[in-house]
Amino acid sequence: MMITKNIFKNDFIKKLKTERGTTIDEATDLDIYYALGSLVRDYIAEDWVNTNKRYIKKGEKQVYYFSMEFLMGKLLVSNLINLGIKDICEEGLKDFGIDLEKIEEVEKDQGLGNGGLGRLAACFLDSMASIGVPGHGCGIRYNYGLFEQKIIDGYQVEFPDKWLQYENVWEIRKENKAVEVKFGGDVRVVEENGRLKFIHENYESVLAVPYDTPIVGYKNKQINTLRLWSAETVKRDFNYTCFSKGNYLKAFEYKNSVEAISHVLYPNDAYEAGKTLRLKQEYFLVSAGIQSIIRTFKKRGKPIEDFDDYVAIHINDTHPALAIPELMRILMDEEGLGWDEAWRITTNTIAYTNHTIMSEALEKWNVDIFKKLLPRIYMIVHEINERFCRELWNTRYYGNFEKIAEMAIIADNQVKMAHLAIVGSHSVNGVAKLHTEILKKQELKDFYEYYPYKFNNKTNGISHRRWLIKANPELTKLITEAIGDGWIRVPTKMRGLLKYKDDPSYQEKIYTIKQNHKIKLAKMIKEKQGIDVDPNTIFDIHAKRIHEYKRQLLIVLYIMYLYNRLKEDKNLDIYPRTFIFAGKAAPAYYTAKQIIKLINTLAKKVNNDKDVNDKLKVVFLENYGVSLAEKLITCANVSEQVSTTTKEASGTGNMKFMMNGAITIATLDGANIDIRNAVGDENIVIFGLKEKEILKLYRNGTYNSMDIYNNDIRIKTILDQMQGKSLCKKEGEFSIIVDSLLKHNDEFFVLKDFDDYVKAQEKIDKLYRNQSVWQEKSIINIGCSGVFSSDRTIYEYATGIWKVNIYHSYYK
Repeated sequence: MMITKNIFKNDFIKKLKTERGTTIDEATDLDIYYALGSLVRDYIAEDWVNTNKRYIKKGEKQVYYFSMEFLMGKLLVSNLINLGIKDICEEGLKDFGIDLEKIEEVEKDQGLGNGGLGRLAACFLDSMASIGVPGHGCGIRYNYGLFEQKIIDGYQVEFPDKWLQYENVWEIRKENKAVEVKFGGDVRVVEENGRLKFIHENYESVLAVPYDTPIVGYKNKQINTLRLWSAETVKRDFNYTCFSKGNYLKAFEYKNSVEAISHVLYPNDAYEAGKTLRLKQEYFLVSAGIQSIIRTFKKRGKPIEDFDDYVAIHINDTHPALAIPELMRILMDEEGLGWDEAWRITTNTIAYTNHTIMSEALEKWNVDIFKKLLPRIYMIVHEINERFCRELWNTRYYGNFEKIAEMAIIADNQVKMAHLAIVGSHSVNGVAKLHTEILKKQELKDFYEYYPYKFNNKTNGISHRRWLIKANPELTKLITEAIGDGWIRVPTKMRGLLKYKDDPSYQEKIYTIKQNHKIKLAKMIKEKQGIDVDPNTIFDIHAKRIHEYKRQLLIVLYIMYLYNRLKEDKNLDIYPRTFIFAGKAAPAYYTAKQIIKLINTLAKKVNNDKDVNDKLKVVFLENYGVSLAEKLITCANVSEQVSTTTKEASGTGNMKFMMNGAITIATLDGANIDIRNAVGDENIVIFGLKEKEILKLYRNGTYNSMDIYNNDIRIKTILDQMQGKSLCKKEGEFSIIVDSLLKHNDEFFVLKDFDDYVKAQEKIDKLYRNQSVWQEKSIINIGCSGVFSSDRTIYEYATGIWKVNIYHSYYK
């Protein structure tokens, strides 16, 4: 259906009446948002139904992307862009005196993720729909997101993230497609017709109810689905007898226990109850998802033995690794297949992406917790382990008990989820070239030597529709005016911008767009925090999860160094700088939370010191999420990507900042290497230890951070200030941070890289003074960013791992 402005306006008026019972004159912003969202969903509906019909009719292989996180951000404007009707709707609303940008502010970010893992999953769904992959997301519909971050007296304080406080206009509840998930109980084994039969008894039953959200492809009528599962009770919500006797807590015990499964993203697993709940979440996701997939598959009328010809299941990190034993369980216990056939289907169906280099982040579950909660699944994992260890013994490591124990899925009373994911899948990929090489040579070396054919690299990407077209429409328009709109379909065509890199007129336009975004952010900072920020300063931004290896601390030390220099010499010639931080720390991660307190303490000191105010400001923006990220990436001059080399798997924030014209200051870690290769050494500022240097220091144990403290007066002064009262009235406030650097020998080489980082920042200072050179580099970064579109990444997954047909891809 062709939507004109008049059609839209008439449809919108009707929606206001039928959905909200109001008129334009009486409608609140909330009324307008819900009416508009409902109308857009109506526009999506026919293509959504037709897409699903086409997949079944054509017998296409479909991809199911399992992830504990999907950080979708706000969907209203994104859907309008992908439907190709944003301008029509914006003009129609303007005729009514309604500002679309203001209405978008009503929408809440969906609280379905924590950080990069969830933002990547969201980009992948967008790209699957846009390039024509028959692919869907599978996750959990958390009632509350990670948490809402407030900064109170400089400290992070966590509040419930009530993203579902109001109705979610984009989702459709599908009660008729609910499935049962079973926990606990006992497994009885009987022999029937010469085969063992496993009967699960005395279990706790949970109903998994799906909520479907449409994922709109870019102007191609393809609508995929994000299916999120909500945990609900199977039987009565509460025990009426207990309630009648006044035992109210007992009466609702079952209901509360069940609903806790989808209550909050990542419950605190510092205690056994939290660990159990988290494991419950992971099994709930995969059991509900796979049951649903098999039910859909059966509608095709194909034999179950052909399952892997029609279904690809991808697990995003180890959280959904239980998909492997769950698929085995269903194929054997419910479909009657033997072990060998079920194993063939399972390994051919499932592929695994590893997202971490840090071994401590690889999930492990206590056997006792696992066995009690998932008795049948444990039996299957145990059998997978027994067969795998026997295979290792018979084929390569006969008599090598130590090697087999290291590779075992179950060892030291733990179930090792990464090992399960590797053994039970046909593909294991890293997410950046360096990351994949480290997996192969170090962290997963034993598995790479045994399964070299499984390992491959798929460098991460970002949706340019979200992070450029939606976030930065002004820059989008400027690019299109220069090189046409072909780059929207084929992002690598952005290289056409390079011919304008030294065009003074085009440089000026790029500069003006960045300045306008900086002015908007400065206004927001003033309104929310009362801090006056000068848009003419360098906006130096670090926005990501707060973690020691991501080294927000390195930037803090540099700010303190600048501050000390300015206090010594008020006439010091530095280009005025505004440092902006954003990010959340895990609630139980005390050191990370103290880093947030340190940043805010430093900000208070710097921002209230008139001696330095014209040259230095520090801002921490609370509650970092997709919507705030969209504001930050468009106005950054400098993108801080300073993780310890070998620690960051990839990173995608680096790509978003680059795509919007920021210059990256970076270590040679993760995808920073790929960015350097794309733009050239002269268009990125690299510093710090290299991979081989880092590994040598770890291997030899020769690094002594106290040597730097004793020999570098800058470092000694800063750390002494951090421990004393010159920075904070509460002496010892930051002792845990200083101890991590000195007593615990600076595990992430913050002090070791400090001097090189100072030199890199001095280079930034000099470069920015020559705006012609700076804007040339900015244009080169934008022009070279197309290769980091998630469209390219998904094309590589689709052709290299999933082996699916692609309907619309311009990468063919």
